[in-house]
Amino acid sequence: MYNHEKILKIISSLNLNVLCNEPMCNHTSFKIGGKADFFVTIDSVNTLKQLIEILNDLKINFFLIGNGSNLLVSDCGFRGVIIKLGSDFRKIKLIDDETIECGASALLAKLCTFAQQNSLCGLEFAYGIPGSVGGAVFMNAGAYESEIKNVIISAKSINYFGETINRNIDNMELSYRTSVYKKVDEVILSAKFKLKKGDKIHIKQKMNDFVKRRKEKQPLEYPSAGSIFKRPVGNFAGTLIQSCGLKGKQIGDAMVSPKHCGFIINTGKATCSDVVKLIDHIKAVVFEKTDIVLECEVETIGDVSY
Repeated sequence: MYNHEKILKIISSLNLNVLCNEPMCNHTSFKIGGKADFFVTIDSVNTLKQLIEILNDLKINFFLIGNGSNLLVSDCGFRGVIIKLGSDFRKIKLIDDETIECGASALLAKLCTFAQQNSLCGLEFAYGIPGSVGGAVFMNAGAYESEIKNVIISAKSINYFGETINRNIDNMELSYRTSVYKKVDEVILSAKFKLKKGDKIHIKQKMNDFVKRRKEKQPLEYPSAGSIFKRPVGNFAGTLIQSCGLKGKQIGDAMVSPKHCGFIINTGKATCSDVVKLIDHIKAVVFEKTDIVLECEVETIGDVSY
């Protein structure tokens, strides 16, 4: 166990705003999670490098979060430092007529709007995804038969030794809901996307159509982490869960959404424990009735296992 006052003093010496014992339920779309020892927002690459070096030297755990839209945080919180990238990592700019460079902490919706305003198509599918650009690259986010790997061309990151890494798409190992970043100790800083010229009005109409479909089919009125399970080969997780009679199944305040069974929603004061128990129950019932093993796609922080 480390000395909290010492760590606070060291982090504060970098002129960072530090929140102590910060409830992680305030930083996730699930509205679930205990307290993190420290929560830090960083606005420059140099400061990020300095902090990572210090935390590594002191053997202090740390975790980078994006918009918190695909996270399940332990009820016990996180012993260490949660890092969130701030304003310097939200910048979006045109590199040429068809290429956009975007900071990792920018919201996907902002990136999609920027593309539309510049008459660039290809990102419409991502408009309703609530995550950050870095998170979307990390998990190769996708929807409506498209995904990040169809539009990204490169990404910049730093490893835990402070070295800058530039990867093109051939070195990113992008496949269904995964990337090389799930296997390496790197922090995504920015990404470049190659799009195509299109009609601004048509692009906006397509974006609005996707959002309308999301609102009609997904339980956006409740806190959730989006789709809980990866899509099984040749099937859909939500369809399997519903066919197994689990629609509306509830443990504590965690519920299989009656609107879309691929979602677990927080109906009030759900805990991480409620969600994990419900996940375990769903997996067991689906496997018993179909011989299909469901695999979670939600990232976890702290002592969470299912």
